[in-house]
Amino acid sequence: MKYQDYIKKEKEFEYLEKGEGHTIVVLHGLFGALSNFEDVIDDFSTKYRVIVPIMPLYTLPLIKTSVGSMAKYIKKFITYKGLDNITLLGNSLGGHVALICALDIPEKVHSLVLTGSSGLYENAFGGSFPRREDKEYLRKKIEVTFYDPAVATDELVDEVYKIVNDRNKLIRILAMAKSAIRHNMAKDLQKFNMPACLIWGKNDSVTPPEVAEEFHAKLPDSELHWIDKCGHAAMMEHPHEFNEILDKWLSSKLA
Repeated sequence: MKYQDYIKKEKEFEYLEKGEGHTIVVLHGLFGALSNFEDVIDDFSTKYRVIVPIMPLYTLPLIKTSVGSMAKYIKKFITYKGLDNITLLGNSLGGHVALICALDIPEKVHSLVLTGSSGLYENAFGGSFPRREDKEYLRKKIEVTFYDPAVATDELVDEVYKIVNDRNKLIRILAMAKSAIRHNMAKDLQKFNMPACLIWGKNDSVTPPEVAEEFHAKLPDSELHWIDKCGHAAMMEHPHEFNEILDKWLSSKLA
């Protein structure tokens, strides 16, 4: 694996750490992995300290498989690493976890970056869960995540296929998705006082544009940036544009 030298395992934590400077903690989504953020890790670790904790999506007891438990785990990780004044960057479920953490430990969070974040509304898997045994059906469902279906590579389809065909993983994914839908944060957003950057695909069908607009309207200090011809995972589909927006915004907030 490309990042093998940067992966650390300590206590119950496994994480990637690369670079030095202001700390950006990257939180992946429900089907997320390090590979989703390759370009973010490569670009930003040249002038920032990038940390990507691997979330225990499939290993928590089923009763604790919830967005709240995942946030508890990340808060514990932040304390364990002694992190302070951090930027939390989350995609999809990772954005939701970032929001809960920022609400609970605002003194440790300098800024928030959300892209395709859940927390208000999400249309998980286009409204229905994939039939496990049918790879082509699964491919169509994954393609919905992106504006350009070509981003749903064979490798990505195989990765998700393996996950949904593992019964233990599948029931945890369903539990986590339901928990995220139930845990609506609309009433909490006015409490956030740190700056937030929203980077959204104009063609996101999982957390549609109106979700970004609601986040923007309710977060007291937010900027909303659109990426055209882009679905739910902007950092994968348009990495160059995503990184440019993030770099410019973060530089202005750290100046």
